[in-house]
Amino acid sequence: MSAPLPRRVHFVAIGGTGMGSLAGLLHARGVAVTGSDEKLYPPMSTQLQRWGIPVREGFRAEHVAEAQPDLVVIGNVVRQDNPEARAALDGGYRCLSFSDALYELAIAGRHSVVVTGTHGKTTTTALLATILVECGRDPGVLVAGVAENLDGSFRIGEGAEFVVEGDEYDTAFFDKTPKFLHYRPDTAILTSVEFDHADIYRDLDHVKQAFRLLTEAMPADGLLIAATGGAHVADVVRGAGCALEGYAVESETADARWWARNLVASGDGTHFSVHRDGEPVAEAHLALWGRHNVANALAALAAACARGVAPEAAASALARFRGVQRRQQVRGEACGVTLLDDFAHHPTAVRETLAAMRQRYPGRRLWALFEPRTNTSRRRIFQDEYAEALAAADRVVLARVPDAPIYSITGEVTERLDVSALAAEVTARGIPAHALEGADAIAAYVAAEAQPGDVIVTMSNGDFDNIWPKLLAHLGED
Repeated sequence: MSAPLPRRVHFVAIGGTGMGSLAGLLHARGVAVTGSDEKLYPPMSTQLQRWGIPVREGFRAEHVAEAQPDLVVIGNVVRQDNPEARAALDGGYRCLSFSDALYELAIAGRHSVVVTGTHGKTTTTALLATILVECGRDPGVLVAGVAENLDGSFRIGEGAEFVVEGDEYDTAFFDKTPKFLHYRPDTAILTSVEFDHADIYRDLDHVKQAFRLLTEAMPADGLLIAATGGAHVADVVRGAGCALEGYAVESETADARWWARNLVASGDGTHFSVHRDGEPVAEAHLALWGRHNVANALAALAAACARGVAPEAAASALARFRGVQRRQQVRGEACGVTLLDDFAHHPTAVRETLAAMRQRYPGRRLWALFEPRTNTSRRRIFQDEYAEALAAADRVVLARVPDAPIYSITGEVTERLDVSALAAEVTARGIPAHALEGADAIAAYVAAEAQPGDVIVTMSNGDFDNIWPKLLAHLGED
């Protein structure tokens, strides 16, 4: 059983998608919630405002005493010298990491379904939640994004399952274990394993060690659903301490129980056949594009079936999935130009997003606007991979980012991403590319060069300096 709810909870760094979603969930259960953060941006800023949760700007020690909390939740972006976190810890307040608070107050006592992997966690979590709800289950859910079918980023639910995405990033400055370990999964989905989070992981082997901790800690009666067609997944799941069901898409080489075959993309999404144990069991339609999203949907379907949903019912529910904000989201149209937004920031995600938009808008000129914002993307480490991925577009614009310090516990960062050089590398591949500073400059340039029928995709894990209304305004000018 989950612990009794505290009366008042204060969140330090409430603006993160996970932190804000847990704050909303507790608020909906009657807890008095307060929080603080340095900078908030949509979708979480609008969600917190919608829920009526007060947020203080900046981190100050007095925020804790003013909130008079029974519990302080400290986000994983908070550093050890944060004055608000220090005031909470030194002042004798009960403090938990986000991950421990989520488990204690929401997951404990329920069947924990944890979606992990380098890519696709948010979409897969939202897909699985949609299937379970549409098929009459009543799951609790917490997703790091605004899922349209949930009308938000969480669901309390009274059913047996709690579905949550589990990140491999560390838990807090006082707990360096991966967040997903704290959710104690009974069922886990592993979508992919690649090198990422270079600020806390040394290399790919270090990342794989983290995922092995999860797979080897699975309970004997648990279930691991894994993308065994993935390059490194099969290696990670080899020592799993529970039953394993692999899944794969079309031509992948894999030992898998679940397969998606006969993929056909059209203007309204992607159709595919679902096979289990070599036999077709359902036909599915998904209002998303890209091979990666078919894999996400297949993983969600397999997990739902493991929880007692029939394959045909699960496939039918997929057709009613309406997506997640900032994942292939249409932001608007102006003068015949379509503007989309995606969370892609790893080179693989950039590549797959652009491939998906080729399927969605065949024959149209495709712009890629990319903001390298993370502690990993601002390093030199993926420079060549970004050049290759971005060259899948017809036009590329790169955002210059401030020369701010790059957080790292794996050693001093000596080589940064050279945005000008990256633009030159993409241009050398035959794709015109420019590096510009600021959303206003980017919007003005793109609007001057765009033509009716063009498709513009912005890609960033941040607010991209609120570029979307600026682009639409410039495009709409005579």
